[in-house]
Amino acid sequence: MTMLPKAAPGARKLGLVIDLDTCVGCHACAVSCKEWNGGGEAGALPDYDKYGTNPDGVWFNRVHSYETESQGCSRTVNLPRSCLHCEDALCVTVCPTGASYKRAEDGIVLIDTDICIGCKLCSWACPYGAREFDEDAGVMRKCTLCVDRIYDQSLPEAEREPACVASCPARARHFGDLADPQSGVSRLVAERGGTDLLADFGYRPTNKYLPPRRASIPVPPAPTPEPRGGGIGSALLNLLDKALSR
Repeated sequence: MTMLPKAAPGARKLGLVIDLDTCVGCHACAVSCKEWNGGGEAGALPDYDKYGTNPDGVWFNRVHSYETESQGCSRTVNLPRSCLHCEDALCVTVCPTGASYKRAEDGIVLIDTDICIGCKLCSWACPYGAREFDEDAGVMRKCTLCVDRIYDQSLPEAEREPACVASCPARARHFGDLADPQSGVSRLVAERGGTDLLADFGYRPTNKYLPPRRASIPVPPAPTPEPRGGGIGSALLNLLDKALSR
């Protein structure tokens, strides 16, 4: 069993805050994630039968869309899903080789593919479905929070953020230190009531979701239908009906 490290005093807790109110489900985060992680730390992310009837592949970020009903109307809620870099990450503690591990300095959960044996115990332990099995390499893979990008000193400081955050056209994704109560992400969570996904499991995910806001635009009542044969609109429709009936 792999042990979780104790966070050092003053350690950062890097993660994402995702705004479900502004996410438009465009999948830009998923595409840019796969493009950035096509090499480097994560290695190539393979596709299987991509032009066939059942295409599949390894994706670190996926977007699901749901129809919900509230306040007398329906709305579409888009839910991006990736590794949540949990504080109590059971995907780490079940790993028999230590390939899955959590960094003490920033809380990021990673996989050492050199010692991963592809047993899939971590994927069974993850309730969020965030672990992906690479059939070509025989190892597990997951979101790295673009660790090779956020610590790249050759990039301008403003660009040291995960690829999914940088590419989001709606600015629904935010990156920062959730251990710092004064950081932008921490203030968002406090102001908007950011929540944990599947909080009852007790995994204490670092990533937070901002719930959709209540609709503020009143829905006007449906107009009363105009009696047949009355008014200018009905007269025009009657003339059109007669002309088309010849």
